[in-house]
Amino acid sequence: MNTTPRTIVDALGSLHAFLDDPLLDRLGRAFEAAGHEFSLVGGPVRDALLGRPATDLDFTTSASPDEALAVLAPIASAHWDIGREFGTVGARISGQQVEVTTYRADSYDHQTRKPTVSFGDNLEDDLKRRDFTVNAMAVRLPGRALVDPFGGVADLLAGVLRTPGAPEVSFEDDPLRIMRAARFVSQLGFVIDEATLTAATTRADTIRMVSAERVRDELTKLLLADDPVAGLRVLVDTGVAERVLPELPALCLETDEHHHHKDVYEHSLTVLQQAIDLEPLEWDAEAAEWPHAVGATGVAASPDEVRPDLVLRLAALLHDIGKPATRRLEAGGVVTFHNHDLVGARLATKRLKALRFEKDVIKQVARLVELHMRFFGYGEGSWSDAAVRRYVRDAGPLLHRLHRLTRADMTTRNQRKASRLRGAYDDLERRIGALAAQEQLDAVRPDLNGAQIMQVLGIAPGPEVGEAYRFLLEARLDEGPLGETEATQRLQAWWASRTAAQS
Repeated sequence: MNTTPRTIVDALGSLHAFLDDPLLDRLGRAFEAAGHEFSLVGGPVRDALLGRPATDLDFTTSASPDEALAVLAPIASAHWDIGREFGTVGARISGQQVEVTTYRADSYDHQTRKPTVSFGDNLEDDLKRRDFTVNAMAVRLPGRALVDPFGGVADLLAGVLRTPGAPEVSFEDDPLRIMRAARFVSQLGFVIDEATLTAATTRADTIRMVSAERVRDELTKLLLADDPVAGLRVLVDTGVAERVLPELPALCLETDEHHHHKDVYEHSLTVLQQAIDLEPLEWDAEAAEWPHAVGATGVAASPDEVRPDLVLRLAALLHDIGKPATRRLEAGGVVTFHNHDLVGARLATKRLKALRFEKDVIKQVARLVELHMRFFGYGEGSWSDAAVRRYVRDAGPLLHRLHRLTRADMTTRNQRKASRLRGAYDDLERRIGALAAQEQLDAVRPDLNGAQIMQVLGIAPGPEVGEAYRFLLEARLDEGPLGETEATQRLQAWWASRTAAQS
C-alpha cells in the first residue's frame, strides 16, 4: 500500500499540523533557553509528512547527554539515562515518552557491527549518517524550520528509498539497513532506487555480521507490515534471505504438485497474502465482539486474536518449507512431497530458534505447519465425528488460526476445485460448531479425571493412571460423552483385560 502524499502541499500541511503539538514547542524552548540546538528528527518527521501517526518522538541536540538531562529533568515526570554511552537519554513529559540523542559522528571498522561512538557538532553531519534520505530530515525547534540536506522530501514524494551518502558505505556501516530497506518497502509501499538495490545485493553476505536478535526484530517488523510480500521479495532478490531465512529462496527451485502454474515460492507468498486477508478485523472492545460477531473464517473468534498476527503470518510463509527435502519423482513424472508437513515443522522450529524467536511463537508456528495438510483428506471421504473431534483436539487453541491457514492454502486456479475445497471446509466448520455446541468440544476431556481413575482402580499415581486416562480420552473422542457410569464400567473392563494380558 503506497502511502506517499499527493503533493508537496499535502506533505507540508500534514507536517505543520503535527508540529502544533504543544509538547514540541515546550521542549524546543527549554533547550533554546539553555543555549542548545534541538530538532525533531528521523521517523517522526517522515511519518508526519506522510500523514501517518508518529508513535515515537525522537530528537537530536547539540547538548551532551548530561546537559540534555539537566534540561529535561525539571519538566519531566520521569527521566532515565539508559543509552547514555550512545548519547541517548529519555524522559516522560506530559504523558509522552521522548528520546533525545546528542549529535553523532560515529565511525565503523567494518569488521563488526559495533561503531566507535563519537559525538558530532552539527545537525547536517548527524543526518548524513542515517539510513535513508526519507529518514535524514529534521525540524529545528522551536522555530519549525525543515532541514532536508539530502532531498528526503523529494524522495518521499516519489516513493523512493536512497541512502544519504554512497549506499556501499551505508550498508558497510550497518548491514541491517538492507533489511530495513525491505521493511520500508513493505510498510510504506516505496521502491528502492537502482544504485541502492545494487549495493544491497553485492553486500548481502555482510548481514551475517548482524546479531540474530536484530535480524529477528527487523524480520518481525517486515512481516507485520501492510504488504510483507513486497519486502520478502526484496530479501530474496538481493540474496539476504539466503543468509537469514534460506528455506524461503530454496522454495524457488521446487514445483508444487498441486499447483503447476506456480512454484512453491510463489505459492507460499500467495498463501501469506491470503492468510493476511483472512485475519480478524479489529476487536470491538465496547461491544465485546468482533464485527458481525464472527471471525474472518465464519467461526467465532476470541478477543485475544489481533491483527496483524505474527504466528499466522510465519506459519503461512513457512508452511511448505519441508518440500525441498521431501521432493520425489514418482512413476509417470508425478512429483510428491510426502510428509513435508512433519519435516517442515522441524525445519521451522530449527530456523525460528536460530533467529531467537520466543518459545511460544516457535511452538505455535511449528504446530500449524505440522497440521496444515490435515484437512485435505476431508473432501476425499467422510470424516467420522471422532475424526472431527481429533482435528479440534490436535489444533487446541490454534484452531481459528488453523482455519485461516487452511483456507489460505487453497490457491488453485481451477474454480471448480476451489469451490469444492471451500465448500468442504465450510462443511467441516459447521460440523465443528455443531459438535462444540453439543459437547463443549474445545475442552474435550475423559469422563473421569485422574483422581477418579485412581479411586476406581485402587491405584496410586504413576504411569498406569496416564494409560487409563488416554484410554478414556480415545473413547471420548470416538463416541462422544459417555457419562461417569459408562466410563467407569469401560475403565474396569479395560483394566481387567490389561491385567489378564500381563499375568
